[in-house]
Amino acid sequence: MTPDPTAPLPAAPTATYRLQLQPAFPFEAARRAVPYVASLGVSHLHLSPVLEAVPGSTHGYDVVDHSAVRAELGGEEGLRALARTAHAHGLGLIADIVPNHMAAPAPERLNKPLWEVLREGPDSPYARWFDIDWSEHGGKVLLPVLGGPLGDEWERLRAVDGTLSYYDHAFPLRPGTEALPLPELLDAQWYRLGWWRLARTELNYRRFFTISELIAVRVEDPEVFAATHATLLELVRDRVIDGLRVDHPDGLADPGGYLRRLDRAVRAAAEDGGRAAEDGGASGGRGGRWTVVEKILARDEPLPARWPVAGTTGYDALHHIDGLFVDPDGLEKLTALYRGFAAPPADLGGDWAATVRRAAQEVVRHELAAEVARLVRTASRICAAGPRLRDHAPWALRTAIRELLVRLPVYRPYASPDAPASPADADLLALAAGDARTVFTVREEARVVDTVRDAALGRLGDGPDHRDFCARFAQTAAALRAKSVEDTAFYRYAPLLSAAEVGGDPGRPAVSPADFHAFAARLLRDWPATGTVLSTHDTKRSADVRARIAALTECPGWWGRLLEELTSAGPTVPDPHTAWTAWQTALGLGLADTGRLVPAVLKAVREAGLHTTWTEWNAPYEEAVAAFLKADGGPGGPGASAWAAIGAELDAPARANALGAALVQLTMPGVPDLYMGTEHAYTALVDPDNRRPPELRPEVLAELDAGREAVGLSAEKLMLTAAALRLRREHPGWFGAGSAYVPLAAEGPTAAHCVAFVRTAGDRGSGKGGGEGGGGEGGGAVTVVTRLSRRLAEEGGWGATRLPLPPGRWRDLLTGRTAEGAYPLGGLLDRLPVALLTRS
Repeated sequence: MTPDPTAPLPAAPTATYRLQLQPAFPFEAARRAVPYVASLGVSHLHLSPVLEAVPGSTHGYDVVDHSAVRAELGGEEGLRALARTAHAHGLGLIADIVPNHMAAPAPERLNKPLWEVLREGPDSPYARWFDIDWSEHGGKVLLPVLGGPLGDEWERLRAVDGTLSYYDHAFPLRPGTEALPLPELLDAQWYRLGWWRLARTELNYRRFFTISELIAVRVEDPEVFAATHATLLELVRDRVIDGLRVDHPDGLADPGGYLRRLDRAVRAAAEDGGRAAEDGGASGGRGGRWTVVEKILARDEPLPARWPVAGTTGYDALHHIDGLFVDPDGLEKLTALYRGFAAPPADLGGDWAATVRRAAQEVVRHELAAEVARLVRTASRICAAGPRLRDHAPWALRTAIRELLVRLPVYRPYASPDAPASPADADLLALAAGDARTVFTVREEARVVDTVRDAALGRLGDGPDHRDFCARFAQTAAALRAKSVEDTAFYRYAPLLSAAEVGGDPGRPAVSPADFHAFAARLLRDWPATGTVLSTHDTKRSADVRARIAALTECPGWWGRLLEELTSAGPTVPDPHTAWTAWQTALGLGLADTGRLVPAVLKAVREAGLHTTWTEWNAPYEEAVAAFLKADGGPGGPGASAWAAIGAELDAPARANALGAALVQLTMPGVPDLYMGTEHAYTALVDPDNRRPPELRPEVLAELDAGREAVGLSAEKLMLTAAALRLRREHPGWFGAGSAYVPLAAEGPTAAHCVAFVRTAGDRGSGKGGGEGGGGEGGGAVTVVTRLSRRLAEEGGWGATRLPLPPGRWRDLLTGRTAEGAYPLGGLLDRLPVALLTRS
């Protein structure tokens, strides 16, 4: 069915397709891809950030100018041309926006607001843009950009034509200081150049996580918000942008307040655009725009209900979908094998909870030492101003802050001095405080924990320091969670690498069908237009790589024997933990590929920090890792005789997992987002591997549409994806807000291997379809997938197991087979491990 380009776009997308824009894939390349993407069946293109970024950036999150569309991508005219082509094919545009931070680039003049602050100091009109503690370093901004101590780099500094240069860096000179000798000139600036290692303890500007090259922006200031969003809002007004993805709101001082301000501004811009269109005789606007947030939720953590958004970007869905294809019994055996093979201490990879706690303690004491120091200074001022609080010593405040931060099981609380803390935030901090008190030997000194807790909840007052502490505590908590869990513990705890994904819980990754159905029902009830994803620009491994690795939980014994054989007969391994990680990574990739494995595994060992790190390099160790990966018989080297055996054991269950996960995502509640290229078999490792320009193959889809049989995983996945997306586009009432989601239970000895559900139009509140069994009288769709397919084969297959279908005759869109009544699963799933049925 060809979309009607004159039809109004849906208020919420039926599905989106993510394009990772970069100089090698600019707006023009995206424009050429539009006909193919539209033919897949999505309703919107989802674009990575489009504003001006650091030259050459492959991601665009390092924004340098909010007032301009990125020239390297084709500029504003290129974006508008893409929008015109997209709209002509019935597609809208979703833009990724970055409110939390900008780049601190080289040369620094690329970021005009930052340049002006460095030149004019705290009196600059741009000083309010950045969260700088001017009370530190004698009122200077520390810039940790030098490759060594200042004394060693002295000769590399040059002052010419009003600029101080150092390699690619160029810093402005304070007016009137240009003629000073170098020592006096350096002392006269509003900044202090320092060794890059000083960032850990001395930095006095807020940054993104622990990345000093990304300086945080104070969008809570109305003037800063207006300046940083004017161009985006103009694009919304002109209907170039039809929806928003908000990057990392947890880094903001007040995420809820920001989102409410954004919602008001977007609505006003859209209404202005609607009036302008009406004046010009065109169709009017729709008010607000579909907006999702990159909020990483813990397993049982709800999205704040008052946020004016459609939901999250979908990592919570990723975790629940992946978990369906993890065998809990096999995972237990796999974990035992891992502990025996790698022999990690409990807090360095042997136990998940202990590993997370140790990683958090390391990060809060080292990488985030500067952030903690600022919290201590602010807390000390609060205590000094309150007579009852004056005897809390700085060491006690520092200890209490650290111990509370490391005990938070979620990214952050959302407290404010303006309103009572929510019960959830109060309970969260109360539990953390109860545990944190135990680190103090003297009971009276432990009272400092309650003071810090109350300050974090906004209970001690509403002065500038009180507000600063409340916001900064939450912001530091988010940075700590990301750095300690995603960037450290995920790489240390390695029994099943597919479980180490953003929003996941490697300690308990398995999800039962009942738990999945409950999650899907909650989404439909609370956030029916939320995003869902399987692969993104941030996933450490693409969905198809994770599908292969997850299959190991169905054959842990085979994996253990294979690994022993590979490591005993192959090249010398640097250490067993790295050997385990490298071989699981190679297995997920499905082939020996040195060029892709070496950077991915080196990144893994640096993030794990067990033998080498990004800042304390162990060159001999890293050389040994690279040699192991490249050697004959190694994970990435030539001549690995194990690959044929690996394929024979894992190809079938990996196929079932990959197709099953794809179909579940495409038909469950929420708006599915497809990452570029994932409609085919798509294997990608951690960035930058997952940001390669896509290889779109419209000719394959055309051949399938012409009747060619889908042969192989890539063609099968494309056929499945197009069928599901087109179904969503043709019948949005079956899948969007107001639809129904009804689980179907198989009957028979192997029923646990089937996950099935019905999507129909129905009462949103009741969760029931319009007719008996949830099938409704007006049609509907039934999703059927196979889980733990290798175990199913070991049990003898489907046998007598049947799936009772809703009344009527149903046709599988993937095979053409028809079914009705209690239909044998062995007959329904004999050609493909999945089925997508609609009523004939």
